[in-house]
Amino acid sequence: MTQTQERTVALSGGVRMPLVGLGTWQLKGNRGYEAIRHALDVGYRHLDTATMYENESDVGRAIRDSGVPREEIFVTTKLPPGREGRERKTLAASLKNLGTGYVDLWLIHWPPSRESSIGTWRELLAVRDEGLARAVGVSNFSTAQIDELIAATGQAPAVNQIPWSPASYDAAQVAQSRERGVVLEGYSPFKRTRLTDPVLGGIARAHAVTVPQVVVRWHVQHRIVVIPKSATPERIETNFDVYGFSLSDEEMSRIDGLSRR
Repeated sequence: MTQTQERTVALSGGVRMPLVGLGTWQLKGNRGYEAIRHALDVGYRHLDTATMYENESDVGRAIRDSGVPREEIFVTTKLPPGREGRERKTLAASLKNLGTGYVDLWLIHWPPSRESSIGTWRELLAVRDEGLARAVGVSNFSTAQIDELIAATGQAPAVNQIPWSPASYDAAQVAQSRERGVVLEGYSPFKRTRLTDPVLGGIARAHAVTVPQVVVRWHVQHRIVVIPKSATPERIETNFDVYGFSLSDEEMSRIDGLSRR
């Protein structure tokens, strides 16, 4: 496996998505800008934002000032609830704020009403086909809700972004997503993890790394995208520094088992 293959996952349509990104919820203004700039400086090439976060302009400014070519950065934004029928207007505003002609991934942030869901999904597919988004997907959807989109259009979301952590590990959901060609992306990996857990602590000590690094590495080895958020430079750095060690099959199994406690 090449380094690119190790650090990215293939989405439908041939787009490759970095497995580790920076979540930017609540990172706004200069604080957000500085955090995003630092992330890009230390090697992040995946930034996750949303219309609801009200920081797309900060993300865009950080990208422009970083000196990193736009095509090397994977940018996700999201359509907020209540925008059914205004999908294109919303995306146009996002692109203006970001200062870019396209996004790499555009997600439906929360499931719309059942009556609106299919129409909104068709709009995302059309936007993708026009090149305004390289890939499209959903967030906070159940497998049943994804199946409704597939049944209506024949096309599955490239990504489903959901809360995910060792405590919420669900092998059945992983399998269901992969059967449908949907890549799972986890948010709030630390918020939902007991960082003082002795299992995680023991594994971290064995590798001379931090517990958050173990959690991020666990996502990477499961091929589940993860977007830890931090404004602290040291944490931004360590959350990304997860390719110098590997978890054994036995360690992965023990971490998986935290969901069954």
